[in-house]
Amino acid sequence: MVTPTDVDVFEAHRGRLFGIAYRMLGSAAEAEDLVQDTYLRWSAADRREVEHPGAWLAKAVTHLCLNRLDSARVRRESYVGPWLPEPVLTSDGALGPLESAEQRDSVSLALLVLLERLTPVERAVYVLREAFAYSHREIAGLLDLTEANCRQLYHRAGRRVAAPRPRVTPDPEELRGLLDAFLAAAQQGDMARLERMLSADVTYVSDGGGVVNAARRPVLGAQKVARFLVGAMGKYVAGVPVGHQEVNGAPALVFGELAVVVVEFDDGLVSGVRAVVNPEKLGFLRRQLSSGPSHP
Repeated sequence: MVTPTDVDVFEAHRGRLFGIAYRMLGSAAEAEDLVQDTYLRWSAADRREVEHPGAWLAKAVTHLCLNRLDSARVRRESYVGPWLPEPVLTSDGALGPLESAEQRDSVSLALLVLLERLTPVERAVYVLREAFAYSHREIAGLLDLTEANCRQLYHRAGRRVAAPRPRVTPDPEELRGLLDAFLAAAQQGDMARLERMLSADVTYVSDGGGVVNAARRPVLGAQKVARFLVGAMGKYVAGVPVGHQEVNGAPALVFGELAVVVVEFDDGLVSGVRAVVNPEKLGFLRRQLSSGPSHP
């Protein structure tokens, strides 16, 4: 039987369990499902065999994620157009504290896409180590591996997802100004101004999943991205209310219930734009917006 104390113990770890599952799967909806499955396992467990509840719960949710990743990989192989993770508002701590550049990187859309290159076990080791600072010994216990094997998997994963970090990260007030200027230029169709705000190798990626119209391939280069953004603003979201939010640790524009556009800056220029327009991927964020501060 589950006692009130057992429920309190689980709730104390729920945020971390959701954070692990989301980083592993890139899906907030699936992460919620697996956290619930973890609770069901917790409620049926023999408490006499649970020495450290936090470790027991982390192990349970991680193994559930490993099982789910096999089917997720098959689904993504047939996904229409580029795949992006489900966006999550992070200003209220929904994915844990994001106080350092490394913590923000751990939930960025860019990194979560790179994690798709890893095997499920590599991904588990990388997420547990990089995002939650588990020691290699602790990870070995969670995954039933040797400590040496965990170290090897972590270093291999690090090499496979290595990506240059922004050279200069503006402060929040400066970011807001850059985002406002970017939005104004795109909405006003000011191509020359917009191009000056984009890095030469800027990339635009949109995820429509075949459900709504979206670019089926990444758009590369300042001129092409500027032209595409101006066209999209005029055709798809003209007149739609737009708000500023922090999504996956980065500044973002939320266009009503139609689109979430995450803008990545490097040295004062836009280096990447990632737009999630697949309505099936916006349900969690819509609930966050409608309910205020979220505590998944």
